[in-house]
Amino acid sequence: MAVAHLGSITIDCDDPAVLATFWAELLGGVIAVSTEKFVSVRLPHLTITAIRIPNYQPPSWPDESTPKQIHLDLSVSDLDAAQAEAVRLGGRRCDHQPAPDKCRVLLDPAGHPFCLCSPRVP
Repeated sequence: MAVAHLGSITIDCDDPAVLATFWAELLGGVIAVSTEKFVSVRLPHLTITAIRIPNYQPPSWPDESTPKQIHLDLSVSDLDAAQAEAVRLGGRRCDHQPAPDKCRVLLDPAGHPFCLCSPRVP
């Protein structure tokens, strides 16, 4: 039996407003709290918070000289459409794509890699 549930994910960055707006628009959330140090996005069952870190260094994936720090996999019904929308919102497509027919690797505005993935067949 679970003793807890996942309530929030906090992501390091240098500009919380930009990063939170990206995730709010990509996932259909709303900005719930905004300060100089952090901005929280409310989703139906989770909160994503972007927090300002002094001297923030974005991940250098795939070489990992600076670790990726977090990695979200998002299930999407149309890889091409989801990728186009993520890029329109400020994401960037990675050059390295290990399995582009099943999963697309992008970077959020702070440089964290995330994947847009086709639904998995059970």
